[in-house]
Amino acid sequence: MSVYIPKGYHSSLDLYDTQSSISLIKKTFEDRLTKALHLKRVSAPLFVEKNSGLNDDLDGKAEAVGFTASGSGKECAIVHSLAKWKRMALYNYSFYEGNGLYTDMNAIRKDEIPDNLHSIYVDQWDWEKVIRKEDRNLYYLYETVGLIHRCILDTLDVLKQKHPSVTTVLSEDLHFFNSEELIRMYPGRSAGEREKTVVKEFRSVFIVGIGHALSDGRPHDQRAADYDDWNLNGDLLYYDELLDCPIEISSMGIRVDGKSLEEQLKLHDEEYKKIYRYHQMILDGTLPYTIGGGIGESRLCMLLMNKAHIGEVQSSIWDEETLNVCKKNNVILL
Repeated sequence: MSVYIPKGYHSSLDLYDTQSSISLIKKTFEDRLTKALHLKRVSAPLFVEKNSGLNDDLDGKAEAVGFTASGSGKECAIVHSLAKWKRMALYNYSFYEGNGLYTDMNAIRKDEIPDNLHSIYVDQWDWEKVIRKEDRNLYYLYETVGLIHRCILDTLDVLKQKHPSVTTVLSEDLHFFNSEELIRMYPGRSAGEREKTVVKEFRSVFIVGIGHALSDGRPHDQRAADYDDWNLNGDLLYYDELLDCPIEISSMGIRVDGKSLEEQLKLHDEEYKKIYRYHQMILDGTLPYTIGGGIGESRLCMLLMNKAHIGEVQSSIWDEETLNVCKKNNVILL
């Protein structure tokens, strides 16, 4: 566990203005996002049946918090995200091409190691949109990322108008890099080092192509095999001047079709998952082609308000080191 508070840090917003700003950011961004991507809000589950195949496996190793429902006797798992559930919902609710859904997703990721940017509590806007088969390309992905980037910039403008003490600056220009391209740009560095270097240099960055092994034999980062197409996905990152590090605001992508699902399950040695209804409906072409992702709510609030610790914008459980360091530096955790 690691926590770092910059020397001399003092929040530009007191507790009252912090809480009102959280509300302002969330309302503003939701409004911009739903209009830009043509999304409608839907209700979504906090948990799913453990063996439904609908939970997000994240890196394929994360263990979900589970419980047995007394009334039904069914084994349940609290969702990590709604990556698979959303695609099923688009089908069940008869959404049509060019339109999609979003929801407030709350999760518990018990294996997360808390630090300035990470918490065991996760809140994000989970969104998913129906697309045409011919939209399964990088141009469509980049266009969508650009719209989300614009929504973030607009939200920052609204926040600064309301609270002039906020001095956060984000780059208007969004730069796109393939994960393999970064190996050539920064030879001899780890994926994390490449990521930090490119984001510090270009400020607003989308790294595409996450999941497949690269020329150094390793993927840029691990991804579950059964929702993103690893050739058509990526992470949206911004440089945080205060913490001198990149902040990942969104992981998103065009979702697997039958061909890419087969290939990726085989690479992960997870072909047994084809027994699940969700996977079968992709393989037989029943589910629509979609694009989607998650956008971190607390992460976005932290970035736009220039906070030093994610605990300043969300309530969670922290280790003693974090509590002591924050108390010593007058950082108030919610």
